[in-house]
Amino acid sequence: MLIQTSNTTAKRILNALLQSGVKAADPGHAMEQLIRRNGHQLSVDGRPYDLSQYQRIVCVGAGKASAHMAHTLECILGEYVEGGMVIVKDGYGKGTQRVQVVEAGHPLPDARGVRATKHILSMARTLTKKDLLIVLLSGGASSLLCAPALGLTLSDKRRTTNLLLRAGATIQDINTVRKHLSAVKGGQLAQATSATMLTIVLSDVLGDDVPTIGSGPTVPDPTTFQEAHAILEQYQLWSKVPERIQTHLKHGIRGQRPETWKSHRRPSPRHQSIILANNQTTLDGVAKEAKRLGLRPYLLDSPLQGEAKELGAILGAMAKDIREFGNPTRPPACLIVGGEPTVTVTGKGKGGRAQECVLAAAQEIAGLPNVVVAGFGTDGTDGPTNAAGAMVDGKTLQRAKKKGLSIETMLEKHDSYSFFSQVGGHIITGPTHTNVNDIYLIIAL
Repeated sequence: MLIQTSNTTAKRILNALLQSGVKAADPGHAMEQLIRRNGHQLSVDGRPYDLSQYQRIVCVGAGKASAHMAHTLECILGEYVEGGMVIVKDGYGKGTQRVQVVEAGHPLPDARGVRATKHILSMARTLTKKDLLIVLLSGGASSLLCAPALGLTLSDKRRTTNLLLRAGATIQDINTVRKHLSAVKGGQLAQATSATMLTIVLSDVLGDDVPTIGSGPTVPDPTTFQEAHAILEQYQLWSKVPERIQTHLKHGIRGQRPETWKSHRRPSPRHQSIILANNQTTLDGVAKEAKRLGLRPYLLDSPLQGEAKELGAILGAMAKDIREFGNPTRPPACLIVGGEPTVTVTGKGKGGRAQECVLAAAQEIAGLPNVVVAGFGTDGTDGPTNAAGAMVDGKTLQRAKKKGLSIETMLEKHDSYSFFSQVGGHIITGPTHTNVNDIYLIIAL
């Protein structure tokens, strides 16, 4: 892990905390704890599967951690796994023996993802009631598992997704729209097969709402075409999306397009879904390490949700309270909170939600000694950048002025990546093979 700062104490502490958080949410370790095999008897979170009763066992999936999950599944099941395919973001591949790993575009889908998704759907359709389909999902699956609905193009979906991302839409809203433009999301993968289905999920959605994670390809979907339309109206995007998207959603609202899978249509006693790990898992790992380092860990109950710039100012103010008043805990302290802020992009800058959030905090802690605020995407990627996040301290503002940079201007342009590239403070990890939202830390020594 590369932390670009001359503050050696902060670098040592942050490295230990973030490494512990990532390790705690390692999906391979979680799978080994929840999935056990003894001969042909498999136990998944307490539910038994007799592997000898299935003619075929196939594994498919998508997400930044899905290759790591597939590798672990092969280690557990051995020769029982016939084959399959998982789709990962470029650079997130991992060696597997039987399950093919395909790299594709993220956060905007590309033709590679579409081809791989169509192959996954074809595999699912060949399976019967005598087979077992294991589906591995993690953050990024909504982009990577991509099959445009009949009459729509990849270009239509890319433009619509990009508009929602730049508008600062929540993941729940983005995925509601995605599900109604898709031939695989919203339970449609489950509808494509008669096989018994086991879905193993690494949650990147606050609250662990399974229909939202990866846009819920294997579970019933409570959302509707009407809600998808309302979301585009809410973000003032209806007139900006392609005409084919508008027509498709209008037809869906009128009942001229099939809805996503609804639970009342087809009971699913043959389906099981389990959550491997989530944001709380990684926060608990950070808290344990903070205590080991001699810090007072303090976990906030409510996750960070909302505009990144506003949340960063709040974090900065909290850091000041800890340092000056010992509230809500006194130094040496480590305040820990998870979340998924959003960025409503109005400029042409480059950055990500963690970098923007932390940059906004820099103004509040200017001049404070022995205080650090850091934000980190557990997947190793923050926005369309090679950084996982960033950190600031009481001297960040001073360093920026020496470079002739204005924090206010960089925030207005949403150019946090450029700021940290020049001033220092980036956290760079490369692929972590997990994905459970973000970690935000205030360290006051």
